[in-house]
Amino acid sequence: MEQIKGYVFDIQRYSIHDGPGIRSTVFLKGCPLTCIWCANPESQKQVPQLMYLRHLCSQCYKCVEICPNKSIRILSDGSLEIDRDLCVGCGFCVDICPAEARQVSGKLMSMEEVIDVVKKDALFYKNSGGGVTFSGGEATAQPDFLFSLSKECKKLGFHTALDTCGFVIWDILEPILEYVDLVLFDVKQTNAKKHQQYTGVSNKLIFKNAKRIAVKNIPIILRAVLIPGHNDSDEDVGSLAQFALDLGGPEINLMPYHKLGLKKYESLDMKYKLADAEPFTEEKIELIREQISNYGLTVKV
Repeated sequence: MEQIKGYVFDIQRYSIHDGPGIRSTVFLKGCPLTCIWCANPESQKQVPQLMYLRHLCSQCYKCVEICPNKSIRILSDGSLEIDRDLCVGCGFCVDICPAEARQVSGKLMSMEEVIDVVKKDALFYKNSGGGVTFSGGEATAQPDFLFSLSKECKKLGFHTALDTCGFVIWDILEPILEYVDLVLFDVKQTNAKKHQQYTGVSNKLIFKNAKRIAVKNIPIILRAVLIPGHNDSDEDVGSLAQFALDLGGPEINLMPYHKLGLKKYESLDMKYKLADAEPFTEEKIELIREQISNYGLTVKV
């Protein structure tokens, strides 16, 4: 087995929301999009990142002493500040922290190490019709690693799913799809101008790739994150439904906005632009589900 390596920030075992059956979801670091609602900000950069949980810090200052790059400073009020330009996520401060107020997101793993983890649940995959899902970030941001992992999983007889935003060169994506049984295709915004504004990239390539995948007859499930005031208008919802019809009418999974990622932003010293947004009511979600269902599409929340 080749020792191809990549950065992984989590492997979630017994996952039941990332494809059929019981699955293992492998989360790879790195993403070409910067969605303002991203719930996993630690997934955006393809390098290890230090997450500092201030509420747990006992201010023992052992981290200050051990940091090889002197990236941690004591402020006048006794609190700590991290210079993100100097911090390389080495983890020395994590190992020495008695309060467990620090952790590094992102671990360089070999293909063999990842496969050894997902193989542990092979019996669950077989009995439930599950398998392995590759997610992120954007899994295709590490194409060689993803290709090797998906190929090896297919060799082992595992059902494979790729969770992707679709923003990837087709010549890179197509070979990977040869070892993918299901594509979970994330739709951020159908309006071109709004997509550029909210994610930082155009949706032209994304839509083109979605149609290419559909032509290859690879099963697709569209996943749409619903964001209050950003993609939940009647026009936005109708455009999403029409996009699905243009692809042949795949199932749509609605993923309502939540604030579970807010603490992650704080731990990374990142600003969360939607801090004031409030989650949808159940009534609003049901109205959106019904609106899409009226197009003859299967919709799940």
